[in-house]
Amino acid sequence: MAKVAFLGLGVMGFPMAGHLVAKGHDVTVYNRSSSKVEAWQTRHGAASAPTPAKAAEGADFVMACVGDDNDLRSVCLGETGAFAGMRKGAVFVDHTTVSALVTRELAGAAADLGLGFIDAPVSGGQAGAENGQLSIMCGGTEADYARAEPVMAAYARICRRIGDSGAGQLAKMMNQICIAGLMQGLSEALAFGQKAGLDGEKVVEVIAQGAAGSWQMANRHKTMLADRFDFGFAVDWMRKDLGICLDTADEIGARLPVTALVDQFYKDVQLMGGGRNDTSSLIRRLR
Repeated sequence: MAKVAFLGLGVMGFPMAGHLVAKGHDVTVYNRSSSKVEAWQTRHGAASAPTPAKAAEGADFVMACVGDDNDLRSVCLGETGAFAGMRKGAVFVDHTTVSALVTRELAGAAADLGLGFIDAPVSGGQAGAENGQLSIMCGGTEADYARAEPVMAAYARICRRIGDSGAGQLAKMMNQICIAGLMQGLSEALAFGQKAGLDGEKVVEVIAQGAAGSWQMANRHKTMLADRFDFGFAVDWMRKDLGICLDTADEIGARLPVTALVDQFYKDVQLMGGGRNDTSSLIRRLR
């Protein structure tokens, strides 16, 4: 069992840190808002610290799941950042979805301090985090990954090293590109069926068993038909991720015409007041 610090107790980080405790790891948590820390400790009873640096003291691994590039920099760098408290040889594991640019920047800073760094964004949403069934795509050295993988197993369904630093974030971009297109297709199909007067659940029961089937169809069609959109990953966060995808596509010369279009559709949902709705709320703009 390892001594682990976990930074960020949001929708994903809260249950992920809990799984580490359940697996017997010695866990210390940090979160900007103390109310989240208090709620987490009430449930799990482990230690907390007032800064990332204090949480990281003596840890073998420091896990982070925060908001964006700037949030990640703030918990890593500076006098109160995790890097300042980590001992040489410890490994920082970043579960945040951020740009490959900031990943490589922080991996370089970690290496200069004798620290390991793994970019390890996750997929599976809130349900995956709560059930310990996340897909984790990783970038970093083989040695650092080999050390960190048994700890990440506490909340993983599958965990794989994709390549060197930044490869995990690039893989997560592929994941989000896929979701954007699939969610728009599912939204159009369900809205079409409703306009045509069909029973959407009966139709999905059949087509989900064929080539049209997807995780989104299996897990979101009922709530989409019921006009309920409080089930995990928010539109605001999806737009942040798609922005990273589009910026990276410009950098590497890739074309993402459908992703760019769906990003604007999500902007429509935001303008309708749905920024905190989950990503399946894309159907709202078709009704």
